[in-house]
Amino acid sequence: MTASTIKALVFDVFGTVVDYRGTIIREGERLNRAKGLSVDWGQFADAWRARYRPSLDRVMRGELPWTNLDALHRLSLNALLSEFQLDDDFNEDEREHLNRVWHRLQPWPDAIPGLTHLRKRFVLATLSNGNVALLVGSSFPWGMLTALGSAACPRPGVGGRPACQQHDQQRQSPAQHKPANERNPLPRR
Repeated sequence: MTASTIKALVFDVFGTVVDYRGTIIREGERLNRAKGLSVDWGQFADAWRARYRPSLDRVMRGELPWTNLDALHRLSLNALLSEFQLDDDFNEDEREHLNRVWHRLQPWPDAIPGLTHLRKRFVLATLSNGNVALLVGSSFPWGMLTALGSAACPRPGVGGRPACQQHDQQRQSPAQHKPANERNPLPRR
C-alpha cells in the first residue's frame, strides 16, 4: 500500500480529537463559582469516564436493556453526584444540562486545522463509540459519521447476549419492514 492508495482516514473522537476531560473540568469550575462548590472536577471527570465501560458491560450482560450512550452517561452522572455528595446541589434541569456536556466537547487546539488540512486529500470519518447525537452538529470537517453508540450490540445476531437479542428485535420489528404507506395509515374520511 502506498500513500496514494489511501483514500479515507478514520478517527477516534472522544479523547483523541476532543478534550472531554478539559471540557468537563472547565464546565465544572464554572459550576463551582456559580454554586459556591469546591468539587475537584478533574477527579469527577476521570470517575465519570471510568464508568463508561462498566456501564456498557451491564448492557452487554443483559443487566440493562439496550441503552444509548446519553442514558448510560446519565446513570453514571446520577451515581457520581451521590458519591461526591452533590445530590442536593443539582436539580433535574441542571443534571440534564451537565449530562449534555458530552455534546459540547471542545476540540484539541490543533484538531480542526489538522482535519481541515487532511480533508483536502482524504475522506474523513469518525470511528467512535459515541452515538450520532454526540457527533452531529460539530464544527469538524467529517465527510462521514460512523457512530457505534449501540456498541453493546456491535452487529445483528450477536448470540448469547440478551441486550443484543432485544436490540435486534427492536431493529427488525415488522413495522420497519412494511412499505411507508402501510405504516400507521391515516384514517380514511
